[in-house]
Formats: sequence, C-alpha cells, structure tokens
Amino acid sequence: MKRIYMDHSATTPVAPEVLQAMLPYFSDKFGNASSLHGFGLEAKEALEDSREKMAWLLGAKPEEIIFTSGGTESDNLALKGIARRNKDRGKHIITTCVEHPAILETCHKLEKEGFAVTYLPVTGEGLVDLAALEAAIRPDTILITVMHANNEVGTIQPLEEIGKLAAEKDIYLHTDAVQSVGKIPTDVNSLGVDLLSLSAHKLYGPKGVGALYIRRGTKLESIVQGGGHESGLRSGTENVAGIVGLAKAAELCQENMEKDGHRLTKLADRLAGLVLGKIEDAWINGSMQRRLPGSLNFGFSYVEGESLLLFLDAKGIGVSTGSACSSHKLQPSHVLLSLGLRPEQCHGSLRITMGRSNTEEEVDYVAQCITEAVERFRGISALGRK
Repeated sequence: MKRIYMDHSATTPVAPEVLQAMLPYFSDKFGNASSLHGFGLEAKEALEDSREKMAWLLGAKPEEIIFTSGGTESDNLALKGIARRNKDRGKHIITTCVEHPAILETCHKLEKEGFAVTYLPVTGEGLVDLAALEAAIRPDTILITVMHANNEVGTIQPLEEIGKLAAEKDIYLHTDAVQSVGKIPTDVNSLGVDLLSLSAHKLYGPKGVGALYIRRGTKLESIVQGGGHESGLRSGTENVAGIVGLAKAAELCQENMEKDGHRLTKLADRLAGLVLGKIEDAWINGSMQRRLPGSLNFGFSYVEGESLLLFLDAKGIGVSTGSACSSHKLQPSHVLLSLGLRPEQCHGSLRITMGRSNTEEEVDYVAQCITEAVERFRGISALGRK
C-alpha cells in the first residue's frame, strides 16, 4: 500500500541534504564546541556558521540567535525570561486564546507567580482584533505574545500591525513562529518582533533542536543555569549536529520558499474544492485568505474526526484531528472553540497539512477517501440519517 503523509504541521521528514550535513558531526567532527583544542574549535566553527545562517533566514544578527532544544523551550525562555527580568516594570502579559500549549501553560505558570495575563479572543477566522489588543494594554503591560501562524488552522496573524502597536507602547513582542518559519517570510524587522521562537523539525530538520531570536537590547533572565553557554542564556553543551541540521534546513527553506509556497497553496485549494464540492455540511476552519501554504482544517457535521483519521490511516494516509501536542486529549480543541464552534463541531475536524513530497495525484486520492469516509460514517449515524 502506498503511504501518503499529510501531517507536516506535526513534524516533517528530515531532508536528505540536512542528514548529509549532520552526519560528520556524529562521527569525525564530534568535538565539544566549548573545548579549546582543534576538535572543539572545529565544532565551534560549525556552531557559529549555523548561527549566521539562521540570522540570514530571519533578517537578524548572528549574536541575536540562541540555540535551544526546540519550540517549547524557546517559548518558555522568552516568556519566563522577559517576565522575571522585567517584573519591576510591570507584571501584565497579553496573549491570545488560540496559542500553542507551550505558551498557554507557561502563562498559567506565570500567573501562579503573581503575573496577570489577558487572553484575547479571536474572530471566527482565528484573527486577533487589533482594537481589542490595544484596549487590553495597561501601564504595567511588559509583554505581548501572539503566534505568527496557528498550528491547528493555519491562520496567519497580522503581526506587522501588532509589532507597530507594541513598539509605540514600548512593550516587548514575542511570537511563536514554529509553524511559519521556512514557509512564509519571517523577517524579524518587518514583523517588528523582539523575540521569535522556532523549531527544526517543522522545516525538514531534526527533532530536539530549535532557536530563539532575541533582539539586541532585550532584557531577559535565563531559565537554565549551568556553564553559561549561548551567551549565558541557555546553559548546556550545544547539540552541534542538530544545530547544523537546523541551519541547513533553514537554508533550503529560504531558497525554495516562494516556489514551494505557490505549489502548496495550489494543492490546498484543489483539495478544498474537491472536498467541499462533494460533501454537504462541510467547511474550512480558519481563514482561506490568511493561511499557511498547504494547510487546511476541515469541519464535518455528523462525523467524528477520530473515525475519519482511523479510516484514512487504514488507507495509508496520515492526517490529524488537531494539534499533535494534544491529539491524545478527549476534550474539544481550544482553538476551534475559540473560533466559535460548538463542541460537537470541533470533534468533526480534520487537519491536513501538505509538504514537499505531496502531489496532485495524492490530493485527488485523499479527497476521494475523505468523501468515502464521510458518506460511510454518516450512513451509520443517527444524526447523519436525518
């Protein structure tokens, strides 16, 4: 059976070029980047070369890039680091109801430490209301954190406008750009962000490595103490092989971004047209205009998303019912609830995120299988037969 992978927002396969770039640092070039001998200097050179490549991708300076274990650690360092270092200025943080758990759970932790957090609602398309954001700003607001693109529905936030507002009010702006880096332009100066989180395994790099952009002059406190690696902000021996892989993946994404974006948008539009054209009581969650290339989140009445997922899996198709980080939870998606969907509508969702290897032929086959699945499950559902 042919296997078709359409869950690229959960993770991506490591690109062959990335693997080749990493291999020497598991064997011949195994040195510790903090060592002063030739082995260490060789690793240090690779580390700093990778930092330069990441800075190039983001329009940043190399010294503004801190390597971490992934998006979750980067989010934690950004939020806790800013909050604890700047609490003398204020203890109020603004975020949204549709953030990744790495943001929401960190905010809950900070609330227990005495910080106040405002959770902004979003529109039916998942977009932040700029007027509501401005109204939520207080004299003691020290940080705004809004994800660049949503991991469940793919909606892209108006980050440039948010950045201008944050700058006017002299408030730090952080964005979780784990889903957007490598897919759409993420120039930190154009976006107006002070901190940006990213993860390698979302852009055809290895798991277990990521980075945090920190604009020069931004004051934050380390959350990991030790030997003072990464400018004292992230102690621990650097994962040189993983970092080299991240940088190579970023390089490839930058070179192919425009071409890949056009192709994936075309594939997603084709799939949406085929599915919505054949299935009644079906819709797209999030925005069709402001969304990541290749990203779709379908909603189906009278069908459980988990049933659809299992049916498609039996056909060799890998998709998701929501974010991979919460796929084992039974409660409705907090993102879809925030869009205004009822709990039963949330349970009928199917997230499809396409990548480099997907083709039109696969799209047609997936659309056929989705149609077959929905018809079958509605046929045995009491609600579906009404």
